[in-house]
Amino acid sequence: MEFYTSSLKWLNDNQGVLAVIIFLLTLLFGWISGIFRALQKKPRFKLSLIPGPTFTTTTITGHLDNGIPTHKTAIALYLSVANIGSAPSEIKYVKVGYHWDIKPFRKEWFKYRLGWFWLDFQTAALEDFHCEIGDKIKVFPFLLQGNSLTGIAANTYLTEGRVVNGVIYFEQQECWGASYPKEKNGKTKIKIAVVDANDKAHVATKEIDVVELGYARTFNPSFGSTLDTLNGQQT
Repeated sequence: MEFYTSSLKWLNDNQGVLAVIIFLLTLLFGWISGIFRALQKKPRFKLSLIPGPTFTTTTITGHLDNGIPTHKTAIALYLSVANIGSAPSEIKYVKVGYHWDIKPFRKEWFKYRLGWFWLDFQTAALEDFHCEIGDKIKVFPFLLQGNSLTGIAANTYLTEGRVVNGVIYFEQQECWGASYPKEKNGKTKIKIAVVDANDKAHVATKEIDVVELGYARTFNPSFGSTLDTLNGQQT
């Protein structure tokens, strides 16, 4: 009781000091919370795949490398990127990774069977991706490449809440051995990394179809042909 009485007396006698302390604490809290709010303002990209030209192919080339048959892999992704964060940013580039179809404990198994083999930069597609819908033709937009008819690429500057869709296309250099996507029940697991203007990677792991080259070319007759064309080879 005596402590309670003395506390009330101290508060009554020091109301001015207490008001100053409360004021300073309010300022400090506001400053700290402002810093946290500023730190929390950052872009966050949500990655989704849209039905359409989203698949991978691996084809035998008919060539030999030191007597070993070679193959080549191409990947198309109809990708949707939504900025669900609290700050705008630009899509800088996209890369895709997959697991090699390599037997356990062989050379490179830990690196590329448990880890990811990355195709770091998209390949320019020679033609637009499209499909027939009745007597109409739907042309799919590219994400980072200009459309062949207009030359215009998608607007990849994403403000908060904005979404952009488009096709990303990758070709791997001709190679041999197990350096192709591991297939299970007609699917393969991939990892997509969309890198923003601040070099932050927004990552998602997805499954896509493994298809034959003929099917892929119903969407794009030049599917799998870019690197051969650049190298002056017939496909």
